[in-house]
Amino acid sequence: MLRIFGRSAHLLKRTTKIVCASSVRNLNLLEYQSKELLRDSGVSVQNFAIVDDLSKTNSALEKLHADEFVIKAQVLAGGRGKGWFDNGFKGGVHLTKDRNAVSNYVKNMLGHRLITKQTSKDGILVQKIMIAESVDIAYETYICILMDRQYNGPVLIASPAGGMDIETVAEKYPEKIKTVPLDIYYGIDDEIAQDVCTFLGFSDPDVLNKAIYELKNLWKLFVDIDALQIEINPLVETTDKQVIAVDAKIAFDDNAQFRQQTLFALEDVSEKDPREVDASRYNLNYIGMDGNIGCLVNGAGLAMATMDIIKLNGGSPANFLDVGGSVREDQVFQAFRILSEDPKVKAILVNVFGGIVNCITIARGIIAASQNLGLQIPLVVRLEGTNVTEAKKVLAESGLPILTANNLDEAARKAVTSVNT
Repeated sequence: MLRIFGRSAHLLKRTTKIVCASSVRNLNLLEYQSKELLRDSGVSVQNFAIVDDLSKTNSALEKLHADEFVIKAQVLAGGRGKGWFDNGFKGGVHLTKDRNAVSNYVKNMLGHRLITKQTSKDGILVQKIMIAESVDIAYETYICILMDRQYNGPVLIASPAGGMDIETVAEKYPEKIKTVPLDIYYGIDDEIAQDVCTFLGFSDPDVLNKAIYELKNLWKLFVDIDALQIEINPLVETTDKQVIAVDAKIAFDDNAQFRQQTLFALEDVSEKDPREVDASRYNLNYIGMDGNIGCLVNGAGLAMATMDIIKLNGGSPANFLDVGGSVREDQVFQAFRILSEDPKVKAILVNVFGGIVNCITIARGIIAASQNLGLQIPLVVRLEGTNVTEAKKVLAESGLPILTANNLDEAARKAVTSVNT
């Protein structure tokens, strides 16, 4: 499965000499879109066709010529192969050599909800099916290009032990790992590519040349799309001497969105919480939860602490909403709008602490939102940081029924009490 990870968290794994970074971000592309990115950059992938209507299955098959086909439900969730559908059909990934059976697989998957270990109990509606030509794998390898702080730039990681978890390989077979720091301007030339591909075990001269070509094109893609990571596992040699990227993970740099507007416009938001999509338009980070106390904070760490203290005081947070460190007055207004439109929210707790955020900006945004939205639920505000004295004065002189607090614990108690009374 090709996966694009979003922005709200970064996972850094260090094993021996390896540093593999995966970031979880808001940008999510379906597998076929990811394969199109690879293909458009000259990286070899399996031939495939997309079906979004059952009547298009036969025309899609006419574009493919293989002895075996892979049928994959296109959803943003792992574990598709072991998933099941709301109609009782099992498996979101199927292999078949029977060309006539493909339509039946598509019929049982398209328009039905797929449930996997990574989805809710209701599953995800499958609106597209990818039909791909299966490949006969003779040999599997691993390739990863990523931005690594330890090396202050891009790094190429390679292993002839493809198809395995790379951390396991590094732990058990460290000699099968090759790490090559790269110059961001120079990249991967023929010498580097040949050295790495030889290490990977591509011995046939023709296959070796193809592998070199693939590796150089991966670098081109890495640069062209402002990637943080492109991990191919496996990069395979087929029985007919081709080199193909079968599976990959790609992570994007959201700071480059202004350069990659076409790419970011490809994102399929149909599976996301509409509130998350709404918040992202205003550069707000929002995650919905099941509680009844809306939280507006600055900083992910403070958001987690706020939710924890609400729980410790017997309450339940309704969301994670981080306005960030460079928040503007209009963003505060939009944050309040999103919170107030949630019928589960019975009180709002604002918790701002830090030197970057101007507390007056928050205070004015709170007042504008309360007045313009006609806020009818309790509002508890705790502010600390730049211009906090002036901000508290602005709130006090607003005439609005705002409950203030001097510390987070007091704020959480007041928010929980306001909901329970």
